[in-house]
Amino acid sequence: MSKLFSPLVLRSLTLSNRIMVSPMCQYSATNGNAGDWHLIHLGQLALGGAGLLCIEASAVEAIGRITPACLGLYSDDNEAALRRVLAELRRHADTPLAIQLAHAGRKASSHTPWDGGKLIAPEAGGWLPIAPSALPFSQVEPPPREMTAADLDRVREAFVHAARRSERLGIDAIELHAAHGYLLHTFLSPLSNHRGDDYGGSLENRMRFPLEVFSAVRKVWPAAKPLGVRISASDWIDGGWDLAQSIEFARRLKALGCDWIDASSGGLAPEQKITLGPGYQVQFAKAIRKEVGIQTIAVGLITEPRQAEDIVASGRADMVALARGMLFDPHWAWRAAAELGGKVGAPKQYWRSAPRGAEAIFGDVKLGQR
Repeated sequence: MSKLFSPLVLRSLTLSNRIMVSPMCQYSATNGNAGDWHLIHLGQLALGGAGLLCIEASAVEAIGRITPACLGLYSDDNEAALRRVLAELRRHADTPLAIQLAHAGRKASSHTPWDGGKLIAPEAGGWLPIAPSALPFSQVEPPPREMTAADLDRVREAFVHAARRSERLGIDAIELHAAHGYLLHTFLSPLSNHRGDDYGGSLENRMRFPLEVFSAVRKVWPAAKPLGVRISASDWIDGGWDLAQSIEFARRLKALGCDWIDASSGGLAPEQKITLGPGYQVQFAKAIRKEVGIQTIAVGLITEPRQAEDIVASGRADMVALARGMLFDPHWAWRAAAELGGKVGAPKQYWRSAPRGAEAIFGDVKLGQR
């Protein structure tokens, strides 16, 4: 029996398999509001058979968007727009839905990737980003504004309000974004956090704000619903955030009620030196799972079904998450089920699509013909 296609229990949520569609920024919102593109994009992914679909990074305040076109969950309009999309998804698919709540920090106010991705100055329609310290992402950019105590309080509460909105929307799970050089990650890394108060310096202090955010969200998020965190397990820069610190952070998160660690890496600064290869980040999920005893999600150049099966079956991670692979092949989970002998959900309109000899992937379906 395929381990990849075995159920996984996360509090009261039971996933039918261990495949997650990663949150993927679409840069297609208007004032943070989801639109028809999100309906089409998420709709095809919700029909693809994955055990969990995670909605893209959704900013908890307007200045926390990566770009002016990023999704948000900070206003009543944002909530109403996303409710419309989710209502249509649920009419046609029963895939559990998670959402990634995020704040871009010093990487905010940027152009979309297809427009170069560089910082947009306030006088050109952008805004002044905030960060734990006034240190820019790139030395060719102006520095962000160092966060005050009032900023810390506001952003912490913004995560709480977004979690409450997620609950009203009926979202099944939340993932907090503490990776890829965005706000919570920059508090963790000694390369981006040079604060002299209780939120900077030692590892304990650098973890303080991300842990406060997690704890505040956990208190308002229903106890029956899972809450996970995506981290960058390494900055890939000497003297930066690394696996040993990630393990300690995961221990602290687990003690506060964290249900999974989504173990990614990098994104803090252009100086990173990453050696890419198939499954190059799986080592992080494996180490955190072993040392902390928390469920982990492996990500990064996981492209083939048997590769994913081996990661889960060998105990290196509890789930795998695919991003670009799902964009290229939204029915990747169907292909994996056919190759591995698993079963997967599919809309009845597509039941005839199973390859000859693999009809059982959609379960015990019966089709009439005239």
